Amino acid sequence: MFKPNEDYLKLPGSYLFSTIAKKVAAFQESNPDKKIIRLGIGDVTKPLPKAVIEALHKAVDEQANAETFRGYAPDLGYEFLRHAIAENDFRARGCNIADDEVFISDGAKSDSGAIQEIFSKDAKIAVCDPVYPVYVDSNVMAGRCGDYDENTGMWSNVIYMPCTAENGFAPELPSETPDLIYLCFPNNPTGEAITKDQLQKWVDYANKVGAVIIFDAAYEAYISEDNIPHSIYECKGARTCAIELRSFSKNAGFTGLRLGATIIPHDLKVSFNGKEVEMHSLWARRHGTKYNGAPYIVQRAGEAIYSPEGKVQVKEMIASYMKNAKYIYDGLKEAGYTVYGGKNSPYIWLKTPDNMTSWEFFDYLLEKANVVGTPGSGFGPSGEHYFRLTAFGSYENTVEAINRIKAL
Repeated sequence: MFKPNEDYLKLPGSYLFSTIAKKVAAFQESNPDKKIIRLGIGDVTKPLPKAVIEALHKAVDEQANAETFRGYAPDLGYEFLRHAIAENDFRARGCNIADDEVFISDGAKSDSGAIQEIFSKDAKIAVCDPVYPVYVDSNVMAGRCGDYDENTGMWSNVIYMPCTAENGFAPELPSETPDLIYLCFPNNPTGEAITKDQLQKWVDYANKVGAVIIFDAAYEAYISEDNIPHSIYECKGARTCAIELRSFSKNAGFTGLRLGATIIPHDLKVSFNGKEVEMHSLWARRHGTKYNGAPYIVQRAGEAIYSPEGKVQVKEMIASYMKNAKYIYDGLKEAGYTVYGGKNSPYIWLKTPDNMTSWEFFDYLLEKANVVGTPGSGFGPSGEHYFRLTAFGSYENTVEAINRIKAL
Protein backbone atom coordinates (compact mmCIF):
# COMPACT_ATOMS: atom_id res chain seq x y z
CA MET A 1 0.00 0.00 0.00
CA PHE A 2 1.37 3.41 -0.95
CA LYS A 3 1.88 6.10 1.67
CA PRO A 4 1.65 9.89 1.48
CA ASN A 5 4.55 12.20 2.22
CA GLU A 6 4.03 12.62 5.95
CA ASP A 7 5.74 16.02 5.97
CA TYR A 8 2.92 17.44 3.82
CA LEU A 9 0.43 16.25 6.42
CA LYS A 10 2.19 18.38 9.04
CA LEU A 11 1.19 21.62 7.30
CA PRO A 12 -1.63 23.34 9.25
CA GLY A 13 -4.76 24.22 7.28
CA SER A 14 -4.49 25.46 3.71
CA TYR A 15 -2.20 28.01 2.10
CA LEU A 16 -2.90 31.51 3.49
CA PHE A 17 -4.17 33.04 0.27
CA SER A 18 -6.32 30.01 -0.52
CA THR A 19 -8.09 30.48 2.83
CA ILE A 20 -8.66 34.15 2.06
CA ALA A 21 -10.05 33.33 -1.38
CA LYS A 22 -12.54 30.86 0.10
CA LYS A 23 -13.75 33.34 2.73
CA VAL A 24 -14.17 36.09 0.15
CA ALA A 25 -16.00 33.77 -2.26
CA ALA A 26 -18.42 32.73 0.49
CA PHE A 27 -19.10 36.36 1.42
CA GLN A 28 -19.67 37.35 -2.22
CA GLU A 29 -22.08 34.47 -2.73
CA SER A 30 -24.11 35.58 0.29
CA ASN A 31 -23.87 39.25 -0.71
CA PRO A 32 -23.98 39.37 -4.53
CA ASP A 33 -24.89 43.08 -4.51
CA LYS A 34 -21.75 44.11 -2.63
CA LYS A 35 -18.73 45.51 -4.49
CA ILE A 36 -15.67 43.93 -2.94
CA ILE A 37 -12.35 45.76 -3.28
CA ARG A 38 -9.35 43.46 -3.07
CA LEU A 39 -6.21 44.87 -1.49
CA GLY A 40 -5.06 41.52 -0.16
CA ILE A 41 -3.06 39.34 -2.53
CA GLY A 42 -0.04 41.02 -4.09
CA ASP A 43 -1.25 40.71 -7.68
CA VAL A 44 -0.73 43.57 -10.10
CA THR A 45 -3.61 45.18 -12.00
CA LYS A 46 -2.05 47.43 -14.62
CA PRO A 47 -1.54 46.27 -18.23
CA LEU A 48 1.91 45.19 -19.31
CA PRO A 49 4.26 47.97 -20.48
CA LYS A 50 4.03 48.79 -24.18
CA ALA A 51 7.62 47.67 -24.79
CA VAL A 52 6.77 44.28 -23.32
CA ILE A 53 3.66 43.88 -25.47
CA GLU A 54 5.63 44.75 -28.59
CA ALA A 55 8.33 42.22 -27.68
CA LEU A 56 5.69 39.54 -27.09
CA HIS A 57 4.09 40.17 -30.50
CA LYS A 58 7.44 40.08 -32.24
CA ALA A 59 8.43 36.84 -30.49
CA VAL A 60 5.09 35.22 -31.34
CA ASP A 61 5.60 36.16 -35.01
CA GLU A 62 9.02 34.53 -34.86
CA GLN A 63 7.37 31.33 -33.67
CA ALA A 64 5.24 31.34 -36.82
CA ASN A 65 8.25 30.93 -39.13
CA ALA A 66 10.48 27.90 -39.46
CA GLU A 67 13.58 30.08 -39.75
CA THR A 68 13.01 31.81 -36.40
CA PHE A 69 11.02 29.16 -34.52
CA ARG A 70 12.31 28.24 -31.04
CA GLY A 71 11.48 25.04 -29.19
CA TYR A 72 12.86 24.09 -25.80
CA ALA A 73 14.56 27.01 -24.09
CA PRO A 74 18.04 26.49 -22.64
CA ASP A 75 17.69 25.05 -19.13
CA LEU A 76 19.44 27.98 -17.51
CA GLY A 77 17.92 30.70 -19.69
CA TYR A 78 18.64 32.41 -23.00
CA GLU A 79 21.92 34.30 -23.03
CA PHE A 80 20.25 37.54 -24.14
CA LEU A 81 18.18 37.71 -20.95
CA ARG A 82 20.91 36.49 -18.60
CA HIS A 83 23.17 39.20 -19.98
CA ALA A 84 20.49 41.91 -19.68
CA ILE A 85 19.85 41.04 -16.03
CA ALA A 86 23.51 40.81 -15.06
CA GLU A 87 24.36 44.04 -16.86
CA ASN A 88 21.41 46.20 -15.74
CA ASP A 89 20.48 44.86 -12.31
CA PHE A 90 23.96 44.11 -11.03
CA ARG A 91 27.00 45.39 -12.94
CA ALA A 92 25.34 48.79 -13.43
CA ARG A 93 25.16 48.99 -9.61
CA GLY A 94 28.78 47.95 -9.13
CA CYS A 95 27.95 44.31 -8.33
CA ASN A 96 30.35 41.78 -9.83
CA ILE A 97 27.86 39.27 -11.26
CA ALA A 98 28.67 37.32 -14.42
CA ASP A 99 26.07 36.37 -17.03
CA ASP A 100 26.40 32.67 -16.25
CA GLU A 101 25.63 33.28 -12.57
CA VAL A 102 22.06 34.22 -13.55
CA PHE A 103 19.51 31.38 -13.76
CA ILE A 104 16.20 32.15 -15.49
CA SER A 105 13.00 30.62 -14.11
CA ASP A 106 9.23 30.98 -14.17
CA GLY A 107 9.13 33.14 -11.04
CA ALA A 108 10.66 33.94 -7.69
CA LYS A 109 8.01 31.96 -5.81
CA SER A 110 9.03 28.77 -7.58
CA ASP A 111 12.68 29.39 -6.85
CA SER A 112 12.12 30.43 -3.23
CA GLY A 113 10.34 27.13 -2.67
CA ALA A 114 12.83 25.01 -4.59
CA ILE A 115 16.16 26.52 -3.55
CA GLN A 116 16.19 24.50 -0.33
CA GLU A 117 16.61 21.31 -2.38
CA ILE A 118 20.33 21.90 -2.94
CA PHE A 119 21.05 21.95 0.81
CA SER A 120 21.30 19.08 3.27
CA LYS A 121 18.14 17.61 4.73
CA ASP A 122 19.24 18.51 8.26
CA ALA A 123 19.97 22.17 7.42
CA LYS A 124 18.65 24.51 10.11
CA ILE A 125 16.71 27.48 8.75
CA ALA A 126 16.21 30.95 10.21
CA VAL A 127 13.34 33.15 9.06
CA CYS A 128 12.06 36.60 9.83
CA ASP A 129 8.77 36.64 11.71
CA PRO A 130 6.42 37.63 10.12
CA VAL A 131 7.50 36.08 6.84
CA TYR A 132 6.30 35.11 3.36
CA PRO A 133 4.75 31.62 3.98
CA VAL A 134 6.57 29.81 1.15
CA TYR A 135 9.95 29.91 2.90
CA VAL A 136 8.77 27.90 5.88
CA ASP A 137 6.18 25.74 4.13
CA SER A 138 8.63 24.47 1.50
CA ASN A 139 11.06 23.47 4.24
CA VAL A 140 8.25 21.75 6.12
CA MET A 141 7.55 19.72 2.97
CA ALA A 142 11.24 18.80 2.87
CA GLY A 143 11.11 17.51 6.45
CA ARG A 144 13.34 20.15 8.06
CA CYS A 145 11.04 22.02 10.41
CA GLY A 146 10.16 19.51 13.11
CA ASP A 147 6.73 19.69 14.72
CA TYR A 148 4.13 22.44 14.65
CA ASP A 149 2.84 23.95 17.90
CA GLU A 150 -0.72 25.18 17.40
CA ASN A 151 -0.51 27.30 20.55
CA THR A 152 2.52 29.30 19.46
CA GLY A 153 2.19 28.96 15.69
CA MET A 154 5.86 27.94 15.54
CA TRP A 155 7.82 24.96 14.25
CA SER A 156 10.16 23.24 16.68
CA ASN A 157 13.19 23.19 14.37
CA VAL A 158 12.94 26.71 12.91
CA ILE A 159 14.83 29.72 14.22
CA TYR A 160 12.40 32.65 14.34
CA MET A 161 13.74 36.19 14.17
CA PRO A 162 10.97 38.57 15.32
CA CYS A 163 10.50 41.74 13.26
CA THR A 164 8.37 44.07 15.33
CA ALA A 165 7.78 47.76 15.84
CA GLU A 166 10.17 47.59 18.80
CA ASN A 167 13.16 46.65 16.60
CA GLY A 168 12.08 48.65 13.57
CA PHE A 169 10.96 45.47 11.80
CA ALA A 170 14.63 44.57 11.27
CA PRO A 171 15.70 41.10 12.46
CA GLU A 172 18.47 40.70 14.99
CA LEU A 173 21.29 38.19 14.62
CA PRO A 174 20.09 34.87 16.09
CA SER A 175 21.61 33.36 19.21
CA GLU A 176 21.35 29.89 17.66
CA THR A 177 23.48 29.32 14.56
CA PRO A 178 21.47 28.60 11.38
CA ASP A 179 22.60 27.03 8.10
CA LEU A 180 20.15 28.92 5.89
CA ILE A 181 18.91 32.46 6.54
CA TYR A 182 15.92 33.78 4.63
CA LEU A 183 15.83 37.56 4.25
CA CYS A 184 13.32 39.55 2.18
CA PHE A 185 13.92 43.30 1.85
CA PRO A 186 12.06 45.47 1.12
CA ASN A 187 9.98 43.15 3.22
CA ASN A 188 6.83 41.23 2.51
CA PRO A 189 4.63 41.63 4.55
CA THR A 190 5.79 44.58 6.70
CA GLY A 191 6.78 46.85 3.81
CA GLU A 192 9.86 47.96 5.73
CA ALA A 193 13.46 47.92 4.47
CA ILE A 194 16.95 47.74 5.97
CA THR A 195 19.97 49.89 5.17
CA LYS A 196 23.12 48.72 3.45
CA ASP A 197 24.99 48.86 6.76
CA GLN A 198 22.37 46.63 8.38
CA LEU A 199 22.55 44.13 5.52
CA GLN A 200 26.35 44.16 5.64
CA LYS A 201 26.15 42.91 9.24
CA TRP A 202 24.18 39.90 7.99
CA VAL A 203 26.70 39.18 5.25
CA ASP A 204 29.56 39.40 7.74
CA TYR A 205 27.68 37.12 10.15
CA ALA A 206 26.88 34.52 7.45
CA ASN A 207 30.51 34.36 6.34
CA LYS A 208 31.65 34.06 9.96
CA VAL A 209 29.35 31.15 10.92
CA GLY A 210 29.28 29.41 7.52
CA ALA A 211 25.63 30.11 6.72
CA VAL A 212 23.98 30.95 3.40
CA ILE A 213 21.60 33.89 3.02
CA ILE A 214 18.63 33.40 0.68
CA PHE A 215 17.93 37.02 -0.21
CA ASP A 216 14.53 37.72 -1.78
CA ALA A 217 14.79 41.00 -3.70
CA ALA A 218 11.35 40.80 -5.34
CA TYR A 219 10.49 44.39 -4.37
CA GLU A 220 13.79 46.15 -5.00
CA ALA A 221 12.31 48.24 -7.83
CA TYR A 222 10.14 50.07 -5.28
CA ILE A 223 13.07 51.41 -3.27
CA SER A 224 13.06 55.20 -3.09
CA GLU A 225 15.71 55.92 -0.43
CA ASP A 226 19.42 56.06 -1.30
CA ASN A 227 20.72 54.08 1.68
CA ILE A 228 18.60 50.99 0.92
CA PRO A 229 20.43 48.30 -1.11
CA HIS A 230 18.80 46.94 -4.27
CA SER A 231 20.92 43.79 -4.15
CA ILE A 232 22.74 41.89 -1.43
CA TYR A 233 25.76 41.87 -3.74
CA GLU A 234 26.22 45.55 -2.99
CA CYS A 235 27.64 44.27 0.29
CA LYS A 236 31.28 43.21 0.57
CA GLY A 237 31.66 39.46 0.86
CA ALA A 238 28.17 38.56 -0.34
CA ARG A 239 29.48 36.44 -3.23
CA THR A 240 30.71 33.82 -0.76
CA CYS A 241 27.53 33.56 1.32
CA ALA A 242 24.43 34.70 -0.60
CA ILE A 243 21.89 33.60 -3.17
CA GLU A 244 19.55 36.25 -4.54
CA LEU A 245 16.02 35.76 -5.90
CA ARG A 246 14.66 38.19 -8.50
CA SER A 247 11.11 38.65 -9.79
CA PHE A 248 9.60 40.24 -12.89
CA SER A 249 6.12 40.03 -11.37
CA LYS A 250 6.11 43.13 -9.21
CA ASN A 251 8.47 45.42 -11.12
CA ALA A 252 7.07 44.81 -14.62
CA GLY A 253 3.65 43.26 -14.02
CA PHE A 254 4.59 39.70 -15.07
CA THR A 255 2.31 37.88 -12.60
CA GLY A 256 0.46 36.39 -15.59
CA LEU A 257 3.56 35.76 -17.70
CA ARG A 258 5.73 34.15 -14.98
CA LEU A 259 9.41 35.04 -15.10
CA GLY A 260 12.13 35.29 -12.48
CA ALA A 261 15.81 34.76 -11.88
CA THR A 262 18.08 33.30 -9.22
CA ILE A 263 21.65 34.51 -8.81
CA ILE A 264 24.26 32.06 -7.50
CA PRO A 265 27.90 33.21 -7.66
CA HIS A 266 30.60 30.65 -8.41
CA ASP A 267 32.28 31.82 -5.20
CA LEU A 268 29.56 30.23 -3.05
CA LYS A 269 31.36 27.00 -2.17
CA VAL A 270 31.53 24.44 0.61
CA SER A 271 33.98 21.64 1.45
CA PHE A 272 32.24 18.26 1.64
CA ASN A 273 33.85 14.81 1.93
CA GLY A 274 37.18 16.23 0.94
CA LYS A 275 35.83 17.98 -2.14
CA GLU A 276 35.00 21.60 -2.88
CA VAL A 277 31.39 21.91 -4.03
CA GLU A 278 29.96 24.92 -5.87
CA MET A 279 26.28 25.51 -5.04
CA HIS A 280 26.09 27.02 -8.54
CA SER A 281 26.67 23.58 -10.05
CA LEU A 282 24.06 21.93 -7.83
CA TRP A 283 21.40 24.46 -8.84
CA ALA A 284 22.37 24.00 -12.49
CA ARG A 285 21.96 20.24 -12.05
CA ARG A 286 18.56 20.68 -10.45
CA HIS A 287 17.49 23.04 -13.24
CA GLY A 288 18.56 20.58 -15.92
CA THR A 289 16.71 17.69 -14.26
CA LYS A 290 13.49 19.31 -13.07
CA TYR A 291 12.94 22.34 -15.29
CA ASN A 292 12.42 22.83 -19.02
CA GLY A 293 13.07 26.57 -19.17
CA ALA A 294 10.89 29.68 -19.32
CA PRO A 295 9.18 30.19 -22.71
CA TYR A 296 11.10 32.05 -25.40
CA ILE A 297 8.38 34.66 -25.88
CA VAL A 298 8.32 35.41 -22.14
CA GLN A 299 12.10 35.75 -21.97
CA ARG A 300 12.00 38.19 -24.89
CA ALA A 301 9.36 40.12 -22.95
CA GLY A 302 11.68 40.18 -19.96
CA GLU A 303 14.52 41.48 -22.09
CA ALA A 304 12.28 44.36 -23.23
CA ILE A 305 12.03 45.92 -19.77
CA TYR A 306 15.74 46.75 -20.02
CA SER A 307 15.32 48.72 -23.26
CA PRO A 308 15.30 52.54 -22.92
CA GLU A 309 11.54 52.58 -23.53
CA GLY A 310 10.97 49.66 -21.18
CA LYS A 311 12.88 51.28 -18.33
CA VAL A 312 10.74 54.44 -18.60
CA GLN A 313 7.50 52.49 -18.76
CA VAL A 314 8.40 50.30 -15.79
CA LYS A 315 9.26 53.38 -13.71
CA GLU A 316 5.87 54.87 -14.59
CA MET A 317 4.10 51.67 -13.52
CA ILE A 318 5.94 51.55 -10.22
CA ALA A 319 5.24 55.24 -9.59
CA SER A 320 1.52 54.65 -10.06
CA TYR A 321 1.51 51.84 -7.50
CA MET A 322 3.52 53.92 -5.07
CA LYS A 323 0.96 56.71 -5.50
CA ASN A 324 -1.58 54.19 -4.24
CA ALA A 325 0.72 53.25 -1.37
CA LYS A 326 1.00 56.88 -0.28
CA TYR A 327 -2.78 57.30 -0.39
CA ILE A 328 -3.27 54.19 1.74
CA TYR A 329 -0.56 55.19 4.22
CA ASP A 330 -1.76 58.79 4.58
CA GLY A 331 -5.43 57.82 4.71
CA LEU A 332 -4.94 55.25 7.43
CA LYS A 333 -2.78 57.66 9.43
CA GLU A 334 -5.51 60.28 9.16
CA ALA A 335 -8.04 57.71 10.37
CA GLY A 336 -5.94 57.09 13.49
CA TYR A 337 -4.24 53.82 12.56
CA THR A 338 -0.64 52.99 13.39
CA VAL A 339 0.92 52.37 9.98
CA TYR A 340 4.25 51.15 8.58
CA GLY A 341 5.76 50.45 5.15
CA GLY A 342 4.58 52.07 1.93
CA LYS A 343 7.79 54.06 1.32
CA ASN A 344 10.16 51.52 -0.23
CA SER A 345 7.59 48.85 -1.03
CA PRO A 346 4.00 48.45 -2.25
CA TYR A 347 2.85 47.02 1.11
CA ILE A 348 1.31 48.84 4.04
CA TRP A 349 1.45 47.16 7.45
CA LEU A 350 -1.02 48.42 10.04
CA LYS A 351 -1.79 47.70 13.65
CA THR A 352 -5.29 46.32 14.12
CA PRO A 353 -7.56 48.56 16.21
CA ASP A 354 -9.04 47.73 19.61
CA ASN A 355 -6.69 44.77 20.06
CA MET A 356 -8.55 42.80 17.37
CA THR A 357 -6.87 39.63 16.14
CA SER A 358 -5.77 39.72 12.54
CA TRP A 359 -8.61 37.46 11.40
CA GLU A 360 -11.18 39.41 13.42
CA PHE A 361 -10.07 42.56 11.60
CA PHE A 362 -10.19 40.70 8.28
CA ASP A 363 -13.81 39.76 8.91
CA TYR A 364 -14.62 43.26 10.15
CA LEU A 365 -13.24 44.93 7.02
CA LEU A 366 -14.88 42.43 4.71
CA GLU A 367 -18.30 42.70 6.32
CA LYS A 368 -18.38 46.41 7.14
CA ALA A 369 -16.32 47.95 4.35
CA ASN A 370 -16.29 45.13 1.78
CA VAL A 371 -12.49 45.50 1.60
CA VAL A 372 -10.12 42.52 1.51
CA GLY A 373 -6.67 42.57 3.08
CA THR A 374 -4.33 39.95 4.52
CA PRO A 375 -4.28 38.95 8.21
CA GLY A 376 -0.82 39.45 9.67
CA SER A 377 -0.98 36.23 11.68
CA GLY A 378 -0.93 34.32 8.40
CA PHE A 379 2.71 35.39 8.06
CA GLY A 380 3.77 34.13 11.48
CA PRO A 381 3.25 34.63 15.24
CA SER A 382 4.71 38.15 15.28
CA GLY A 383 2.18 39.16 12.64
CA GLU A 384 -0.73 38.80 15.05
CA HIS A 385 -2.61 42.07 15.62
CA TYR A 386 -1.25 43.39 12.32
CA PHE A 387 -2.77 43.55 8.85
CA ARG A 388 -1.38 43.97 5.33
CA LEU A 389 -2.84 46.04 2.50
CA THR A 390 -1.34 46.20 -0.99
CA ALA A 391 -0.99 49.11 -3.39
CA PHE A 392 -1.59 46.97 -6.47
CA GLY A 393 -5.21 47.93 -7.04
CA SER A 394 -6.38 50.69 -9.34
CA TYR A 395 -6.11 54.22 -7.98
CA GLU A 396 -9.90 54.61 -8.06
CA ASN A 397 -10.47 51.41 -6.09
CA THR A 398 -7.69 52.31 -3.67
CA VAL A 399 -9.29 55.69 -2.95
CA GLU A 400 -12.72 54.11 -2.50
CA ALA A 401 -11.35 51.38 -0.21
CA ILE A 402 -9.57 53.83 2.09
CA ASN A 403 -12.56 56.14 2.17
CA ARG A 404 -14.72 53.19 3.23
CA ILE A 405 -12.26 52.30 5.99
CA LYS A 406 -12.10 55.92 7.18
CA ALA A 407 -15.92 55.99 7.35
CA LEU A 408 -16.10 53.03 9.76
